[in-house]
Amino acid sequence: METSSWQVPEYTIQELQEKKNSYCVCIPIINEGSRIQSQLKRMAEQGIHKVADIVLLDAGSTDGSLEESFLREVHVRTLLTKTGPGRQGAQIRMGFAYTLTQGYEGIITVDGNNKDSVESIPLFIQKLQEGWDMVQGSRYIKGGRAVNTPFIRHWAVKLIHIPLISLGAGFSYTDTTNAFRAYKAKVLSDPKVNPFRDIFIRYELLAYLSVRIPRLGYKVCEVPVSRIYPQGQKAPTKISFIRGNYDLLSTLFKAILGKFNP
Repeated sequence: METSSWQVPEYTIQELQEKKNSYCVCIPIINEGSRIQSQLKRMAEQGIHKVADIVLLDAGSTDGSLEESFLREVHVRTLLTKTGPGRQGAQIRMGFAYTLTQGYEGIITVDGNNKDSVESIPLFIQKLQEGWDMVQGSRYIKGGRAVNTPFIRHWAVKLIHIPLISLGAGFSYTDTTNAFRAYKAKVLSDPKVNPFRDIFIRYELLAYLSVRIPRLGYKVCEVPVSRIYPQGQKAPTKISFIRGNYDLLSTLFKAILGKFNP
């Protein structure tokens, strides 16, 4: 695997366990506090570590939620800590670079704010093993659940994001902003995809991959998942209302117009 041209932020590696599985779960986080701790406990209870190694993609948390003793207790394999610039896109590039060079056959990504049905992870692995190249988690297909989704976000996804991404991709998605998804390693290693570029700093990478992968002829499917926002609380998100949504719209149009293509 040729990696010399990859653009990946500087990061440190803390390996807590040996590689045990052919698949891994990458979780981007920063100061998620009790949310990531609860999520990792749920994953441990579900035995996720028995089917996929758990890799945390930290952007420099300072809230004490990632103590080594706790991470070992909940079966985290590796903690990656980004020391270079960038936000979510940089974290994911860091995670992809590490896991591909570790020889994983497939990579699942999921947010670290305890909103997603982590018990669905074996379903993603099953689909990869069946021959699908990218598996998108959807809360809007049969068996999925969207609970307490903020009103504006729900309709922005339904009326703007899903139709436009589907148009650009040539694939009819039912959920496009959900980062709960899986990729075969060969897809991410394809130079025609090439996620390892510094243009992917914030949220560009997920939109780009949603469009680019099916356009290249790779097999894409969806699986049902749940995304549950806490009732009566501020939605756990790092996206600001004005700047964040402007960036998302700008990214959306760049992705569908092919501006991120290699």
